[in-house]
Amino acid sequence: MESMEEIYQNHSKKVYTFLLSKTCNHELAEELTQETFFCAVNSINKFKGNSSVLTWLCGIAQNLWLKYLRDNKSFEDLSNYEDMLTISSAEDELFIQWENVEILKSLHNLDEPMREVMYLQLIGEISFAQIGEIIGKSENWARVNFYRGKKRIFEEMKKNE
Repeated sequence: MESMEEIYQNHSKKVYTFLLSKTCNHELAEELTQETFFCAVNSINKFKGNSSVLTWLCGIAQNLWLKYLRDNKSFEDLSNYEDMLTISSAEDELFIQWENVEILKSLHNLDEPMREVMYLQLIGEISFAQIGEIIGKSENWARVNFYRGKKRIFEEMKKNE
């Protein structure tokens, strides 16, 4: 078993990306990421190893996000999403050529869970196998949703040209 410091170093970016895909807000995603690891430290003895550490952490993060939504029913802050996407290893060169705001608008218009798959793959560089595990679906399901999401974004971008 990894130490909590190793777990944080190995998984904090992916948990942050997972939460960013939910919140569309840097500060909130950062805050919930820290809270996720705080909860993980306090409940590490409850981790049975039935799933990967990342899946366990994303489960905690998901619960914290849902709690946040319940506590803040008026949450609709999508105003800070302009600088959210920085593609360092995008699947396709066309993504790199587009303005980040245009990509984000297109991504934001996708339905869940397709939008979440796109964020996790593009921003978090999380493998399809891990995405499937996080969402509770198969690797193939994640690949298909990513492909369909990318296709929809391309179609929308062509319409807007």
